[in-house]
Amino acid sequence: MTIASEHPPEADDDARYMRAAISLGERELGRTWPNPAVGALVVKDGVIVGRGWTKQGGRPHAERVALAEAGEAARGATLYVSLEPCSHHGRTPPCADAIVEAGISRVVSAIEDPNPLVGGQGYARLRAAGVDVREDVLREEARRSHAGHLSVIAKKRPYVTLKMAVSANGKVALAGGKTVPVTGEETRGMVHMMRARSDAIAVGIGTVLADDPLLTCRLPGMEDRSPLRVVFDTRLRVPLDSQLVQTARQVPVCIVTGAESCPEAEGMLAPLGVEVVRAPVAEGGHLDLAVALRLLGSRGITRLMVEGGPLLAGALLKEGLVDEAVIFQSPVALPDDGLDAFSEPHGDVLEANGLELRATHNAGADRIFVYERG
Repeated sequence: MTIASEHPPEADDDARYMRAAISLGERELGRTWPNPAVGALVVKDGVIVGRGWTKQGGRPHAERVALAEAGEAARGATLYVSLEPCSHHGRTPPCADAIVEAGISRVVSAIEDPNPLVGGQGYARLRAAGVDVREDVLREEARRSHAGHLSVIAKKRPYVTLKMAVSANGKVALAGGKTVPVTGEETRGMVHMMRARSDAIAVGIGTVLADDPLLTCRLPGMEDRSPLRVVFDTRLRVPLDSQLVQTARQVPVCIVTGAESCPEAEGMLAPLGVEVVRAPVAEGGHLDLAVALRLLGSRGITRLMVEGGPLLAGALLKEGLVDEAVIFQSPVALPDDGLDAFSEPHGDVLEANGLELRATHNAGADRIFVYERG
């Protein structure tokens, strides 16, 4: 007896093509906000005839780029796309309409778009036009790829990745907060790549005062991939001569400060190109971080990488605002009087705050631990 397969024969290669589509979209992570970084492939008779990914600034969409490359070859072909095609009129007409007009006969999608303007309507529009639609191919991979977009829709704030580099004995700096290189060159390259794939990178004012960081991507050939730089600074103490302020015209800087902080200081920062955003101050005199993150989300930031020190990390963890933590641990110890990353081993602290160990791997002599909210 022949048993009918759940999907047509061509579905056997769906995962392979979808993995490629997701990878295409990820090449623009950090540059498409406020839109998600989507990838798309047009495949006909086993041949890729069109490729596309969402371009810088969020337009044009991946589907339109792939369809334009495919041209007439799109007729009767399959479109693989890492997120449900849009069904609403924004700055451009719906991608679902463009797919139908191009003559695509089958669409394979990785994950439904939770945006209320879409939310399954893209699929419905395609099916109503006679297009065969398969959903949820490599859904988990797509969920991670579109984590920022999903977070802004569901939580009204960016997806927050906490990055910390710690010594073998759990220190992040010398006594007094003086920083020294902890991890190796390979790890530092990975950190710069993380910056390039983030919409914004954030630190607390303590890190600015102690280190005067630049917070840019300095990988050769990728200097233009530096993200928006954010400082959480309750009393607006950022020095005017800091590297961040002095380079704000080259790489944007946003300072999130308290609602009552000094207006004169803001007046001196504005001519230097620094944006100041005001947030309420919570009990204890610190910024209300949940509101601060929602303010960033309202500005289109979907992925926020936090490189701040232990105080900022601890505050975000305590409020349940960390979605992912990446810990780079060196085999080299720092003096015992150095600054601790956490009060206990990082695994215990992160797991106590709702994060689960997802992966471990090596980078040179360093060990990398990746935690994700369960």
